[in-house]
Amino acid sequence: MTYLTITLQIAPQDRPAAVAIYHRYKQPFLDRIPGAKTKELLVRDEDIQVLHGMTSKQSAADYLQSDLFKADVVTALTPLLKGAPDIRIYEN
Repeated sequence: MTYLTITLQIAPQDRPAAVAIYHRYKQPFLDRIPGAKTKELLVRDEDIQVLHGMTSKQSAADYLQSDLFKADVVTALTPLLKGAPDIRIYEN
């Protein structure tokens, strides 16, 4: 399994909005993105992390170039971000 992690710096008062965005796009991610297996949200004191389980490194890279990610998720999250997201791909 390959994991795509996206760590977001979002102010505490904006986190409920970020959680709502996660829930809005979770099922479309699982239904429409080739290679998508899981999607989990970790809301921590210091940040929010979204963990995507994918079938391959290529499927993770393809998702980052998809319209769902670039046009929908990024557009929705951008006003909430306090800095650039930390995006990493790990192979297991």
